[in-house]
Amino acid sequence: MPEISIRGRKMPESPIRKLAPFADIANKKGLKVYHLNIGQPDIKSPEIAMQAIKNIQMDIIEYGPSAGYESYRKKLAQFYTNQNVRVDFSDIMITTGGSEALLFAMGSIMDPGDEVIIPEPFYANYHAFSEESSATVIPVNSDFEGGFTLPSIEAFEKLITPKTKAILICNPSNPTGNLYSESEIQQLGALVKKHDLFLIADEVYREFIYDEKDRHYSVMNLAGLEQNVIMIDSVSKRYSMCGARIGCMVTKNKQVIATAMKFAQARLCPPTIEQIACEAAIDTPQSYFDEVIKEYKDRRDTLIDELHKIEGVKVTPPKAAFYCIAELPVDNTETFAQWLLESYHLNGETVMVAPAAGFYSTPGMGLKQVRIAYVLNKEDLTRAVHILKDAIATYNAR
Repeated sequence: MPEISIRGRKMPESPIRKLAPFADIANKKGLKVYHLNIGQPDIKSPEIAMQAIKNIQMDIIEYGPSAGYESYRKKLAQFYTNQNVRVDFSDIMITTGGSEALLFAMGSIMDPGDEVIIPEPFYANYHAFSEESSATVIPVNSDFEGGFTLPSIEAFEKLITPKTKAILICNPSNPTGNLYSESEIQQLGALVKKHDLFLIADEVYREFIYDEKDRHYSVMNLAGLEQNVIMIDSVSKRYSMCGARIGCMVTKNKQVIATAMKFAQARLCPPTIEQIACEAAIDTPQSYFDEVIKEYKDRRDTLIDELHKIEGVKVTPPKAAFYCIAELPVDNTETFAQWLLESYHLNGETVMVAPAAGFYSTPGMGLKQVRIAYVLNKEDLTRAVHILKDAIATYNAR
């Protein structure tokens, strides 16, 4: 029998999705599963975007430009400018989700054996994207007890070698919900300038910040680093349009854009109809975001309050995005998460969580932690945490 490739064997499984077969079995048993494991918002997509799809009149759904429609890129450039991120439409490449933007960015700058430093825990697919680009992830640990603030610049600098090509951050963070300050971003900027590295920033959660004193600071605003910085963005969370699969890569480095275009041409074009919806979505009124942010803030507060009622659970309130990392009083959360779906229910209901070990690169880290996505309404969140509390007690009493 022919063998699977080494690259294929090394590709990590998604900690978010690998428990899905067990959830399917639980559903077939008639159990209700509360999904705290995946960042799929239940917020309605903007009506203006849905209406744009309904109003499409096409005889043929044709290929579009590999870089995305110019009209969309120009409107997107104005959107960023309104957020004090000044870019030209030529600095923007539309991609099939933020995931493809990351793949294009890494493929454009990383050679086999090159290293990318990433604060851990990090979005699990960063590891997969690095493997696909034949790059090596070098983790720098952020502290659970300290609320996952940015590791010290000294910790980053100790890991820089001749093979280091880039630093990758997620700001606001998936999976921790932390938000890096302007000062922290400026320090990272000085470091990449000193060592002439790329700085890739996944900024897809930029809108989801809950405390008035906090502000998002984009890496695109780092002066003198125009050739070093690559920003990743997406409509998935901003407009609750995860299935549209539209993202973008933004950089003023024309060599990176030209190189990424080779990858873009190979996949022909990003989705056509979805770009029309996303272009319309840019005109979503501010009232939509005001309501969404208020709802998520309430959900965050509800989740944290309920988690604090469980003896032995440790959690730091997240500042942004809609995730948090919680430490549970169990021996291993991967075993616990599977048990929840296979062997436990409370009055016909159970919960699904994402074991946090899959968000670390360092072996042995995160074994008692889970990532929780607070994308359910407050009533369901409260119920889910109540079930989790009973499940922990039942699991530990076996």
